[in-house]
Amino acid sequence: MTNEDQLSASGHETVLKSEAVAALVMNPMGTFVDCTYGRGGHAGEILARLTSEGRLLVIDKDLDALADARQRFAADERVSVVHGSFADIADHVKQCGYTGVDGVLLDLGVSSPQLDEACRGFSFGKDGPLDMRMDQSKGMTAAEWLNSADEADIIHVLRVYGEERFARRIASAIVSQRTTRPLSTTSELVELIDRAVPRKEKHKHPATRSFQAIRIKINNELDDIEACLQQSVQVLQAGGRLVVISFHSLEDRLVKRFMRDLARGEALPSRLPIRDAEIKRTLKLVGKAVKPSEEEVQRNRRSRSSIMRVAEKLAS
Repeated sequence: MTNEDQLSASGHETVLKSEAVAALVMNPMGTFVDCTYGRGGHAGEILARLTSEGRLLVIDKDLDALADARQRFAADERVSVVHGSFADIADHVKQCGYTGVDGVLLDLGVSSPQLDEACRGFSFGKDGPLDMRMDQSKGMTAAEWLNSADEADIIHVLRVYGEERFARRIASAIVSQRTTRPLSTTSELVELIDRAVPRKEKHKHPATRSFQAIRIKINNELDDIEACLQQSVQVLQAGGRLVVISFHSLEDRLVKRFMRDLARGEALPSRLPIRDAEIKRTLKLVGKAVKPSEEEVQRNRRSRSSIMRVAEKLAS
C-alpha cells in the first residue's frame, strides 16, 4: 500500500486502523466486507466491534494473505474468507448468501509483507524475480509484460500510472536491452532506470514511479478499484458506509471523484425548475478526508501519504 520509503521499522503496521473501523462499523450486528485483508489489521479491529450476530467477509487476491486469514479466523463462525478480486465484490457477497452489507472497506495498494518478500518482485530495494502479481496463481508477470509490450504501451503506462516524466527514456532503454538480454529481476530493472533517468528527485528513488506504474498495470488496479466502488454502492444497504484508504494521487482522485459525483446526484439540464430535495442522490459524504496523525506518521512512516474518505449510502 506504499513504497519502501514509506515503511515503518516493523513494516507491518495497519494504517488508520482505529479511524477506518470507527467510520465503518455503525451497526455491531451488521455485515461488513474487508476487501483487502492484507494481514488482518482492519479485520481484527472490525471483529472486535461486532457482536456474535455480526458477519465479516474478507477478500484478497494474495494466497499468503488468504492462508493467514483462514488460520487466524478458523474458529470464528462470523468470518467468511474468499480468494479473489474486490472487483467482483457483488458476486462474493451473493455467494456468501448476503442480501446486502452494512459497510465496505478498501485499504488500497501493496501490503508490507508483499514488499518485504523479495520473491514477489514489488520492491526496488530487494533483488528478486520481476513478478509484481498480487495473485501469483494467474496472469502475466512484470517481466513477461516488459519483455513483450510495445514501446508506446510502456511509455503510456509509465506516464499515466507513474506520472514519470522520463517515461520515453526508460521505455527506450527497456526495449533496447531486451533485444540482447530480457529483463528478469528487479535489480536489473532498477539499474536500467537509474541509467536512463538523467535527473534524480531529492529523497525519492528513481525507480519509485516506474515500479508503481508497472505494478498498477500488471494488477489492473485502477479498473478494479472503479469496479469495486460501483459494486460497493450496489451491495450497501441504506445507511451503510464505504470507507477507502488511498496511498497515491491516482487512487485518491478516482475515489474522490466517484464519491463526489454520487453525492451531488444525477446531472440535470441547467435552469431546470427542480428543488434540491428532488435530486436523486446515492451517497452522502461523511466528514472531511482524514489523514494520519503526526504520532502515527512518526511511528509508521508508511502512513505518510495515506488519506481516508468516507461516504454513506442513502435510502433509494
